[in-house]
Amino acid sequence: MKDLTPPRDTLDPIEIASRDEITALQVERLRWSLNHAYKNVPFYKDSFDAAGVHPDDVTDMSDLARFPFTVKSDLRANYPFGMFAVPQDQVARIHASSGTTGQPTVVGYTQTDLDNWATVVARSLRAAGLRTGDMLHNAYGYGLFTGGLGIHLGADKLGLTTYPISGGMTPRQVRLITDFRPKGITVTPSYALSILDEFAAQGLDPRDCSLEVGIFGAEPWTNAMRKEIEQAFDMHAVDIYGLSEIMGPGVSQECVESKDGLHIWEDHFYPEIINPETGAPAAEGEQGELVFTSLTKEAFPIIRYRTRDLTRLLPGTARSMRRMEKVTGRSDDMIILRGVNVFPTQIEEALMATPGLAPHFQIELSRPDRMDQMRVLCECADASVSDDARDAAGKALAAKIKQTIGISARVEVASVGGVARSEGKAVRILDKRPKG
Repeated sequence: MKDLTPPRDTLDPIEIASRDEITALQVERLRWSLNHAYKNVPFYKDSFDAAGVHPDDVTDMSDLARFPFTVKSDLRANYPFGMFAVPQDQVARIHASSGTTGQPTVVGYTQTDLDNWATVVARSLRAAGLRTGDMLHNAYGYGLFTGGLGIHLGADKLGLTTYPISGGMTPRQVRLITDFRPKGITVTPSYALSILDEFAAQGLDPRDCSLEVGIFGAEPWTNAMRKEIEQAFDMHAVDIYGLSEIMGPGVSQECVESKDGLHIWEDHFYPEIINPETGAPAAEGEQGELVFTSLTKEAFPIIRYRTRDLTRLLPGTARSMRRMEKVTGRSDDMIILRGVNVFPTQIEEALMATPGLAPHFQIELSRPDRMDQMRVLCECADASVSDDARDAAGKALAAKIKQTIGISARVEVASVGGVARSEGKAVRILDKRPKG
């Protein structure tokens, strides 16, 4: 793989500023953001007043911990535009979640918000190893989902040649990668595996393609999957993080030269880590739930938003700004199975460490006899493998899950293509347990 480290003189000055400079800017911007939310969003005025806090009380960043959290149900309760802090004629863009798990969450952007979003995404793409004039294959979904258009904003800002293929039509994905010869690809990691399968189906070696870096996000993925993708494509695989409620993609980015966690663009987003059960601040370096406060957003300020993503904060390395460890799961995606906390990424790690199995899987939860049971559906890596070898691989995976996680799971190994493919975020859990 090529060295894609960006020249130091191409970085934004704030990326390599001192911590004192970053903190001073954060305090100034936090006071503005809190006052903006308090004056223009009735929800925040009521919330702050009920907690007995006022934006003018803030003198340093530690004062933020006195303010109440915002959670997804608050956004849904104010659907569609109750959380907006500017009049409609100042809103240049609206995005929204799918609403498949409840009322959609709607977010808005002023033109200044879009400019800031473009800046942090461009910064992210540069940190990943892309340069002005490079070509980008953008396979994130376009539409109300922030992924496709968010990446496109930053790509335009950085001066990339971008083609908006979006998700789906997997054979076409491979053809355009082969014909257009892009340097970078932005896509969910699970769909990257589907693209990899299509290379094989077409009899093509992905290591011969032009891709030098893949920028993956929108779902948790493991370092084992990183290794699989890097070896399969002979390219760098780096992590990008974001969520619509905070901005979209580009909240933090892994730097290609270090690959040691995602640097948070702290001039726009302030991170905290809390205990997900108590809400209390976590000790420095301790894993917990990630909480974000926006520092510059005009249309949709967000104060202490509980992301439900589990990670920990670390000092900066390639940049001055702090890093967040790769997200390994979500507090609301956690499976509690017979008293044991299980995350899909733990199953993925066990799967990736089991020879003979492909990196595609689904977890099915059921309760046939008042006892929760887990079935892991995966598939063999080689269509020509014997039934005995397939059974042996399944038993090996079940043993590894038992050894590393401490639960018994029934493993079924399907033939190649037996696990449903995703063209966006992977559906990892099918919960068939009775409700209530």
